[in-house]
Amino acid sequence: MDLKNKKVLLMGLGILGGGVATARFLVEKGAELTVTDMKSKEYLKPSLEKLKDFSNIKYVLGEHREEDFLNNEIIVINPDVSLKNKYVELAKQNGKQIENELTFFCRFCPSKKIVAVTGTRGKTTTVNWVVHLLKQQFPNTILVGNSPENTFLGMLGECNKDSFVVLEVPSYHLELENDIFSPHVAVITNIYQDHLNRHSTMEEYAKTKSNIFRNQKEDDFLILNKDNEWTNFLLDLKPKSQVLLFSPNENSPNLAASVLVAQTMGIDDQKIEKAIPTLPQIKWRQEKVFENEKMAIYNDTAATSPEATITALNRFGNEKHKIFICGGTDRELDFQNFGEIIRQKLQPEELILLSGSATEKMKAQIGSANYKEFDTLKECLEKALQNAEKQNGKTYIVFSPGAKSFEKFKNEFDRGEQFNLLIKNLHS
Repeated sequence: MDLKNKKVLLMGLGILGGGVATARFLVEKGAELTVTDMKSKEYLKPSLEKLKDFSNIKYVLGEHREEDFLNNEIIVINPDVSLKNKYVELAKQNGKQIENELTFFCRFCPSKKIVAVTGTRGKTTTVNWVVHLLKQQFPNTILVGNSPENTFLGMLGECNKDSFVVLEVPSYHLELENDIFSPHVAVITNIYQDHLNRHSTMEEYAKTKSNIFRNQKEDDFLILNKDNEWTNFLLDLKPKSQVLLFSPNENSPNLAASVLVAQTMGIDDQKIEKAIPTLPQIKWRQEKVFENEKMAIYNDTAATSPEATITALNRFGNEKHKIFICGGTDRELDFQNFGEIIRQKLQPEELILLSGSATEKMKAQIGSANYKEFDTLKECLEKALQNAEKQNGKTYIVFSPGAKSFEKFKNEFDRGEQFNLLIKNLHS
């Protein structure tokens, strides 16, 4: 695909790194690039600063204009942009070529040794652990797509035809159906209710996830969660690839999936067993950020759904002394099961709530009014620390919101950074 002198519109620059990497990629490939974003120049300043050396980029900020979608040949959409967006619809109706980070990566990546992982929960842990296991035998394994440091197009230059490439693929990247994305190994860790503000039904959400194996062939592999209620739905779509199932009951679901991927890619079982004790701790996922003789504090800010917090409750809920900090922004999720697990695992004094629209739904399902609720994360943490100091024995403080963050924070990463900063300040 030749981009030289092509008129390209990047819709959505953002501040998490993917937009900057995409803009750099397009300009370096010779495209005549226009960037449009509804956010202001001030909000986008961190990204604009990183692109200051590319003086030939045209910016349209604080708005989208119909003429930009009509006057450019290729429209590249940020993951936060839905295909149902009216400007994307306008571009499609006028025959424009629609691309995203994933489709460009697939077009330009020279390697065919690709493992792609999607799922509602466990993607990041699974890809990191898959990379750790593959590196025991294939040191040239590359992690792509799971953080601002590993953006799809930012990592493209690291790949060659001999690289083993492990992709973390959210559903937003999978919305854009294409005929070029065909990983040798596809993994769907699980499917739970999520992103219904973007996908109108669970069936639509699951169908979007299924695009990870849509173009696979008979000599490829599809790895699914045996115990997930949506697995039969996926199997009914008749994947062409060889289907392998992992069972979360055998050990942690992320480990079970990672081991099966490693085995499928030809890693020796002895090497896998030797590597398991050194699996990396994953940032923002039940990450231990402080410990002394009195308490251990965990930052689980990436728990943006009730199921993610239930996972943390299952890990820490049987400890004698524990305190959970939960709450955040609603996005049309069901908290009924969350409320039942909270009542089973926690006493009212062991739960502290951070106010928010999702928090109101949590409270309705929890039932008891004997919990503490605060408007700031600082107040929540201070109360948790006070309660921990009263205990005889070690207390486990777990910040696991179970919801998104946008009412009080830029995103869950900003939320996690602010939580860590509070801990640093309170203990300095």
